[in-house]
Amino acid sequence: MGLLTALRGTFARVGRATAFNVTGAPLQLLPLVLLAQPWLLFHDLDAVPEVQLAVLAPLLLVVYGVGALTAAQRRRFASLAGVDIPLLPVARRRPTLRGAVNWVRAGATWRQLAYHLLVGPAVLCGTAVTFVLWVWGVFAGTALVWMWGVPPEQLPKFLESSTEAVYINASGLAALLAALWLTPVLVRLDTRAALALLGPSRSEQLARRVEDLTESRAGAIDAADAERRRIERDLHDGAQQRLVSLAVNLGIARATLTDLSAEARQVIDDAHREAKEAIDELNNLVRGLHPAVLDDRGLDAALSGIAARGPLPVRLHVDVPRRLAPTVEAVAYFTVSEALANITKHAPEASRANVTVGIHDGRLRVTVADDGPGGADPAHGSGLAGLARRAASVDGVFALSSPVGGPTVITVELPCAVSP
Repeated sequence: MGLLTALRGTFARVGRATAFNVTGAPLQLLPLVLLAQPWLLFHDLDAVPEVQLAVLAPLLLVVYGVGALTAAQRRRFASLAGVDIPLLPVARRRPTLRGAVNWVRAGATWRQLAYHLLVGPAVLCGTAVTFVLWVWGVFAGTALVWMWGVPPEQLPKFLESSTEAVYINASGLAALLAALWLTPVLVRLDTRAALALLGPSRSEQLARRVEDLTESRAGAIDAADAERRRIERDLHDGAQQRLVSLAVNLGIARATLTDLSAEARQVIDDAHREAKEAIDELNNLVRGLHPAVLDDRGLDAALSGIAARGPLPVRLHVDVPRRLAPTVEAVAYFTVSEALANITKHAPEASRANVTVGIHDGRLRVTVADDGPGGADPAHGSGLAGLARRAASVDGVFALSSPVGGPTVITVELPCAVSP
């Protein structure tokens, strides 16, 4: 029972492999037909040199055959062999000379061409060999049966001798064994070649993975930034306005209700003061989430507000002639804000800070320097490490120079994407 099961499985695999090879024959033959077209068209024209025809033939295949052949082969591998060949990052043929040149120059295009011109015909030859082996194996492998079941006068001459019939029968059985071995081998070789030539290379897969990760990260950053903007709007238009209204009402009550006792007036005064303090704290919170001035007036105005509000004297120089992408502007803004906060917290000896923002070599460079004692270390504390992570979130670069004795200089370079 085990032997029958094994034989059944073997013949089933060979049958599927045979169907796969046979269905691939037209696709493997088509490039040869395309290659023959120039000679068929120009065989009577002596003015067309053979060199020009040799160049025209593969170009004809590139322009009209590669994409369709690759798509057909990909479907054949998926449906008959269960092999999923990833899509190639081939540049589309654009209706311009430059687009066509870029498409032809792409490495993926020439890998496809190599498969259809070299591997396909080779596998086609292998399929033809297996077909011959199958036919000869079925015919010659039953030579002895023919001798026993067919009248001698109807037998071919090479089967009239028993010795020759035995040799022929043995060759037929050998052909069957060879066909059983060669048929799946062709499928495996064809599959490996297709994955290597019709699919993306390892470097292309890595590049695509990096691109996907970059896009997903950018999407996550944009989504987080949009959520911060929404929270800022909700706080500004909701809770903040109610607190302002409460403070105004308390102020009116304090001014108009003159017949209150001293204790009641003190309660109103305390409530009014706490409401104003809550408004200030909420303003700082909203500004920390996303400053509205950054959207309305740009990076220069937003950074000017930071410099004016801080306890440390700040010399600010901003040279950004155009609006940048909102995410880049937000990262630059919070970089300066957090850097100045770190100076105030960790370097109280500093007497001033210099902030310079400008575009250099196509990147936005943000520099924050102070005259404090130096010795800052990103490994100690989360402030500097947070600045580095914030810059890295948009493919930026963070650099720190803080020798003992000062000065401390933080430099951040960000991709200079222009706002749409």
